[in-house]
Amino acid sequence: MTTLSSPALPLLLEEVEVVSVRRLSPSFVRVELGSPALAEFGVDQPLYDQRIKLIFPPAGAAPESVAGADEGWMQAWFARPAEERGHMRTYTIRDVRGEGADTRLVVDMVLHEADGHSGPGSSWAASAAVGDRIVLMCPRRGMSFGGIEFVPGSASRVVIAGDETAVPAACATLALLPNDAQGAVFLEVPYAADVQTVQHPEGVTITWLPREGAELGSLLQPAVLEHLGAPVAVEEVTDEEVDPDLWETPMYSSSGEIEAPLEATTTTDGVYAWIAGESKVVTTLRRALVNELGMDRRQVSFMGYWRRGVAMKG
Repeated sequence: MTTLSSPALPLLLEEVEVVSVRRLSPSFVRVELGSPALAEFGVDQPLYDQRIKLIFPPAGAAPESVAGADEGWMQAWFARPAEERGHMRTYTIRDVRGEGADTRLVVDMVLHEADGHSGPGSSWAASAAVGDRIVLMCPRRGMSFGGIEFVPGSASRVVIAGDETAVPAACATLALLPNDAQGAVFLEVPYAADVQTVQHPEGVTITWLPREGAELGSLLQPAVLEHLGAPVAVEEVTDEEVDPDLWETPMYSSSGEIEAPLEATTTTDGVYAWIAGESKVVTTLRRALVNELGMDRRQVSFMGYWRRGVAMKG
């Protein structure tokens, strides 16, 4: 019988072990995490862009003990200095392998070594080895967890776009789309060597956009706008206009303002757009699509996965 370290919680908060590590490309490392406790992992719908939390211990320290954790654990954890508790970061499940006590969660992690923005997650991934241990927070089967923002509803075609931080979520989502799905995907990555072979429906095209030194977002923005029929030359938002916690979905707004839905134009009628990545790049796209092109808010999910020059919380 599997013994859970967090039986009192409606989610899994477990210490897991690295059972496999593979460097996929200059910017991506694939880590496979395992624990008998993952027999309890599960959600009641396709995983799509399911988010999880990983808690990275301070350098040279063992993982945080989660034995007997209850609902007050997280508040107590955040109350401690970061140098003692480590750092919590959000990732997407790229794949699930095995079943029962042999369940493994596959997580693709982005390395930011080249651009100088390496944080706790990137640093950990760069040196991860089989046998390393880390704390994982993820859905427990039969319990509500949230963390899935890909909600196309009855849309007839999808547009998925993002930078390298969105690639794992986009690829996981593509693999779960129905065979008759229609749409287009635009993925901006640092290098041509980061381009991946991805499972996807025949009716969905994938365009990889290697920057090779170009400015972040400079390839992604015009590609998405041209595809949707918006003016390619758009005014970039200012730093003051960027919400570092940008999260705009059909049901939630990080600004606290849920506008009345706009009337969709003929150009975007039937489209659902999922766009994630650096907050300033995503904010600029959101303004162009919602304010200028006139996409209905119920048609879009825009997520700021990170903000250049701003340390993430946790």
